[in-house]
This record gives sequence, C-alpha cells and structure tokens, in this order.
Amino acid sequence: MSSNNHNHNHLTSSYFDSTSEYNSNGTARILIASMRGFHAEAYRSAEFEFEDAICEFDSADVLAPVLNSNFTNKVYKPLANYLAVKTARKEWLQSGCMTSRVEQEYDLFFFICQHYWDITCINSIKGWREKCRQAVLWIDEIWVKELSNPKTRVCLELLKEFDYIFTTQKASAKAISDLIHRPCYSIPYAVDALQFCPVTTEVQRSIDIYSIGRRSPIVHQSLLEFSKQQNLLYLHDTLKGLQMNNYKEHRKLYSDLIKRSRYFIANKAKFDTPEQTGGQEELGSRFFEGAAGGAVMIGIPPNCEAFSEYFDWEDVVIPIAYDTNNLGDIICELNTQPERLHKIRQNNIVNTLLRNDWVYRWEKILEKVGLDLTPKMVSRKAYLYDLAQLQKN
Repeated sequence: MSSNNHNHNHLTSSYFDSTSEYNSNGTARILIASMRGFHAEAYRSAEFEFEDAICEFDSADVLAPVLNSNFTNKVYKPLANYLAVKTARKEWLQSGCMTSRVEQEYDLFFFICQHYWDITCINSIKGWREKCRQAVLWIDEIWVKELSNPKTRVCLELLKEFDYIFTTQKASAKAISDLIHRPCYSIPYAVDALQFCPVTTEVQRSIDIYSIGRRSPIVHQSLLEFSKQQNLLYLHDTLKGLQMNNYKEHRKLYSDLIKRSRYFIANKAKFDTPEQTGGQEELGSRFFEGAAGGAVMIGIPPNCEAFSEYFDWEDVVIPIAYDTNNLGDIICELNTQPERLHKIRQNNIVNTLLRNDWVYRWEKILEKVGLDLTPKMVSRKAYLYDLAQLQKN
C-alpha cells in the first residue's frame, strides 16, 4: 500500500486554519464544524484529531468559526447569555464567534463539542440546517448531574435541531435523549492508531513512567520518591493550564512520548472531581492513547459498560487505588515479569489497531445516518488489520 494513502498532513478535501471562516471546493459530502479556530486547550486535541481523520478518509470541508473580539460583542455576549438562560430562549445564546454562512449543500453536518457550552456556536453558523440533509452532534463531556442546571438545559435545547446526538459518556446518553426527545447514543473515544501505535513492541522506551493531566497527589508523590531513589525518568506536568501553539505538533509529540514510555498513568474520567460527576464513572481518552502507544497502563479504571466492551483483554490496566503510596513496589514487581509486560504491550497495540482507531467510530456514525463507507475507509481498515497481524507475529 502506498504511504501516500496514510499521509496525515494531507486532507481529502478543503481544509483551512483558524484565520479562515469557511472554504469549500464544492465536492465534499460532509461539513465539519470545528472549535479549533476558537479554542486551543490541549485537552481538545483528540477532537481535532478526529476531525482531521474524517478529512483523511472521507470527503469533508471544515468550518472553523473564529472569535469576534470587537468591543460591542464583548458587551453584548454576557447580556444576551444572561437573558437567554433566564428566559430559556436558546436562540439568544452567544458563543462570541464571528458569523459564518453555509452556501453549499452537504449530506451530513457534523459538529464535535468538548463541552456543552460549545453548542452555542451553532447560533453563529447560518444556513447549516437548510443546506445539510442530516445533522449529527458529538459531545465529549456532559454529566447527568449537570442536566439539572438551567444553563445546561437551555444549551441542550439547541440539540433538537440535530437528527442524532452522540456522547462519549454512556450513562448520559439516555438522560439527554429523555430531556430533548432526540435519539442519543454513546460512542467512546478512539485514537489515530497509525500515528500512536509503534512499528514494533520492541521500540526503545527511554521514559520510565509518563503521567499527563489529572493525577492523585498521593500517587504522584509516591512516583516522585520512587523515581528519585531508582534514578528513573518520571515525566509529568509541571505547569498549570496548557494552550497549544500547534495542535498537530502537540499531538505528534504526545504520541511519540507514549511510544517511548514503559508505564503510562491512566485514570477514569474526572476521577478526582466527584462533586462534578456525581459518582458517574466514564471512560476517558487516556486509556485509548496509552494502549495505542503500547505502554503498560497503571491507574484507576472506570466501572462502566464502555470500559468492559472496549478494553476487555487481560492486564489492559494494572489497577491501583487513589491513595496508593507504594506504586514503586508494584512497578518493581512488574519489572521482574518481562514476558507478561511484552504480552501487555502487544495486546494493547493489536486491539487498538483492530478496534479503537477513529475509522471505526466514523463507520458507526455513517451506519446510523445511512451513508456508505468511502473507499479510503475500507483501505484504512485493511491496512490497520495488516499492521495488527504484523504485531502479532
């Protein structure tokens, strides 16, 4: 297979950066609304990766609204949103985006939201519903507990214009469907397996332990002491708040670091904020990324159906408690079992290639809306299968 078929710097149809509003070559069947022109937080990188993957193996245009920074908007936006929430008028909600307009017709409008407030951006996009035969919204994080909030509820009223809603949080899907009377389904994260998966399980792993994002302070302190005693490289966040200069560079560096890590810390979504989750346990992106890179994952797995379905192989994560203070002992014990570690890495990579690439998620969405797979999707699935067989051998 030609390497050109998997060049991640190439997008199938028109793509434009955050300085643009909208561009089209007139041939795409999918219109993706992206928040990349409005937000640059590192935690959004998985969503931007999904959007680029769709452009890679389908025919899509990207609309990326940008911030309206003029003084009038700064004054008008908070007032409009206050009145919208108080009066439950969804059409008054303002995201602060510049107005854009859809001129071309599409088979499908697809909008990825990280947070429920992102949905308000839809009010700045004119003509999207009239020009798109079907519309799907994919919302990353929304907790059942949040649905009782008046601000959340008025935002979700905007979802009534979509034909289908997907969310990464399975327990939230039914609650959303009951609230807005639209079909809502759970669909988990995935990963660009072609970028994250190493060519071989024998890649040199010079990072001993890698932890990114939320962490238990007890586990973190344990790892700091262990890495100092053993002279190990424990890579972790030292800054608060991360804005990406370039999403692609960030994602590439992140995948390279995981591929070179022996152990990777992965925990259930928002494991340290029960006041927000209300005890709801969900599957976050860390497990997909850690498994794809062939790292041995250690952490707090969620007790939920999605985890059991998508991570059902042996030793997918070495479970620990929030207050584990002897993680060094656990790692030392694992280090005495090289055959087990090799099997863990192999299973993680193979299962990612066969089950958890973005193409499998997009296939489910297309199946729901009744659109055919593209030849590039079929080609990508075949290539992923071939890579998985190579890893097995």
